[in-house]
Amino acid sequence: MTTRAPRRDAAENRAGILSAALSALAEDPRASVDVIARGAGLSRRTLYGHFDDRDVLIRELISTGAQRFNAIATSIDDADARLALARLAALLWDEAAHVQVSAALALDAAHVEHTAIALAPLRRTVAALVRRGQEDGSFRTDLAAPTLARLIEEVARTVVSTADGSSSGAADLAIRTVLSIAGLSWRETDALLAAHPDIHAEAGRA
Repeated sequence: MTTRAPRRDAAENRAGILSAALSALAEDPRASVDVIARGAGLSRRTLYGHFDDRDVLIRELISTGAQRFNAIATSIDDADARLALARLAALLWDEAAHVQVSAALALDAAHVEHTAIALAPLRRTVAALVRRGQEDGSFRTDLAAPTLARLIEEVARTVVSTADGSSSGAADLAIRTVLSIAGLSWRETDALLAAHPDIHAEAGRA
């Protein structure tokens, strides 16, 4: 009888714990370690062999979700800063709708410090877009680039945490809000989105 290598077992156990944690937290954001362990078909002791405590497990979930958000940020290559920001907002919204638990954890104020570190590549992308948009006159310049980038992040965070992700208009609201904060008028936003209907298509895949 062939047995699996210990390392493979450990990797599978770890993946199972993370999957069980997502499922348990989707049902109850306060789900305990015991509930998560049972969902993974493992003992509490085995779970603690992979994660020191519940907070460490949650930080791992945030990091895993952040990798997907960061990958989206690196995929944006539009030369027009306005279009790049709109596309980024649309794709991030779509991803958040698919991984609602990870997104909710990342938006939780209790994990804001870890989230900021995990999402550093995404934040750098937003900052670079803001600087580019200010330099070419697309974005408002009454605020310093770092301040405007942070404002866009915070407003986007609020919209994601309060809007109904299942609503057909929620993605549009997120995109328009981000562009408004960047300095576009509603007419400019209408024109931009009308000229690029693919933006809405990307936000509506969920």
